[in-house]
Amino acid sequence: MDLVGACRVFVRVGERGSFTLGAAAAGVPQPVASRRIAALEKHLGNALFDRSGRRAALTPFGRDLLPSAKRLVELADTLECDAEQARLRPVSFAVPDICPVRELAALEAAARELGTVLGFRTAGPAARGELLSAHEVRLALVAVPPQEATWTVPLGVATAVTTDARPLRIETLRPRQPQRPFQRIRIQPEDDLPHIRDPLEQLGHRAALLPAQITVAASLTAAVSETLRSNALLLCSSAQADELGLYWRELAGAPVARGYHLRAGSGDDARRLSEGLWEPIARCLGVPGNRQERP
Repeated sequence: MDLVGACRVFVRVGERGSFTLGAAAAGVPQPVASRRIAALEKHLGNALFDRSGRRAALTPFGRDLLPSAKRLVELADTLECDAEQARLRPVSFAVPDICPVRELAALEAAARELGTVLGFRTAGPAARGELLSAHEVRLALVAVPPQEATWTVPLGVATAVTTDARPLRIETLRPRQPQRPFQRIRIQPEDDLPHIRDPLEQLGHRAALLPAQITVAASLTAAVSETLRSNALLLCSSAQADELGLYWRELAGAPVARGYHLRAGSGDDARRLSEGLWEPIARCLGVPGNRQERP
């Protein structure tokens, strides 16, 4: 028996003294109201209404139980209200600080279609994992090697002025004369990770580049500024280069890529959202064309 539903009808009928008016107030047809009252009376072991007159008069037993039934209905209403507020409370989500605002907005809109409200917190790769471990966020897009990733984003280099659309061969950056200014590759903080930085530095070492030619920038803004005012190269994705108004080239030889995986503090949030929001997350991260095969 639906105890709360039956008590709701009991309270409405008892307050109005009429099965017709009480059923309407409870939002159910009168026959349904009568059946619920009969089931409640059977459950409680005594009659709640005196049906001998024209009105639905409460019996002494009914008058004694009406206050408790009201409290039960009020508690049930409070529970439903609290549940609705909890469903609307944003799920805190740590994302890379390189995600475009428009794509984050599209991701949030897609999440609402799944009944989830997201609250974004942008942070660098190390900070995102720390926020999740400290339970300051419920979800985080953590940086992982491409072979462990749900989403992978190939990286190349971007320049302020278009030169050659062909893949860049690292050895072409080798200084021809010691005193001649050399061209740098600037790694932004999002990519200051062993699985990206180390292979790139090894590639530079094999090409006889100077150590100072592949370095980590203090910030993305600083790296882009250097790219705009000099011949520096910015390590980035094709989508990020488009967003920044730069010209992008692939890297020849051993490619490097970002890798991301969605992790949750608890529950099945990560699995459910990874499946339901794969494409909008891919767009946020700059996965080329969203054609990457899903795991």
